[in-house]
Amino acid sequence: MAEPSVREMAMEAVDYIRVRTHHSPEVGLILGSGLNSLAARVLEPDIIPYHEIPCFPRTTVAGHYGQLFLGRLSGVTVCLMQGRAHYYEGYSAAEVSLPVRVMQLLGVRTLIVTNAAGGIRPGLSAGDLMAITDHLNLLGLAGHNPLRGPNDDSLGPRFPAMTWAYDPELLALLRAEAQERGIPLHEGVYAMVAGPSFETPAEVRWLRAIGVDAVGMSTAPEVTVARHGGMRVIGISLISNVAVDSLEGAQEQASHEQVLEAGQRTAPLLGALIEGILRRLS
Repeated sequence: MAEPSVREMAMEAVDYIRVRTHHSPEVGLILGSGLNSLAARVLEPDIIPYHEIPCFPRTTVAGHYGQLFLGRLSGVTVCLMQGRAHYYEGYSAAEVSLPVRVMQLLGVRTLIVTNAAGGIRPGLSAGDLMAITDHLNLLGLAGHNPLRGPNDDSLGPRFPAMTWAYDPELLALLRAEAQERGIPLHEGVYAMVAGPSFETPAEVRWLRAIGVDAVGMSTAPEVTVARHGGMRVIGISLISNVAVDSLEGAQEQASHEQVLEAGQRTAPLLGALIEGILRRLS
């Protein structure tokens, strides 16, 4: 028997979700490591655990609760992912990004994606927020692109442009909201690596040399699929730690606990920023 197509798997999930909610989401949100608290502000939510949704990738990582929220947030109907699956958990790039395809078929046209990332550029500190202006999909460049394989023209073009992966008009809204709230907002290029090991000092120096400002283990496949499906995208990284670029003077090693702690500290600011963006969109 032939393997099911991406559309068939996504539609199986969509059919399951539609029976369990009356909400028709306009905006999708993906909450990264330690950033789960925004889900509690969704009004009249229908909550569906990932493991109940057919074909939906489950998450096994601490800090990713693995629940889908459908409801109202700041006047907008949202489909909010409380945590995500990662390539390093054993999924393919296509499997990791399948939830975005599900959002597309549910009617979502704008995606807000967040992550925890290591600061590469000097001057970034743990707890900072960085608007993603562009990304380096190192996983995709190495051949693990979520669009690899037969293309379904009804979902998107064979060769989607990624010039404006992160929408300039939405980025302007994000800047305006941050300025109005007095929230410091950095901007920069995000790079995705496969993980789950953190980067060596030599890798950090190389990433900086090729123009990377922050590095993480997610986001790029989801953004690629979102753009393939015609969605507009905003990306925000929480700088959870400063990547070590030299053995000399290194005080501590990066850890997932450090990432979660930074997320808990900064989640209220990030949540306020996202709610402000949603109000502007509404």
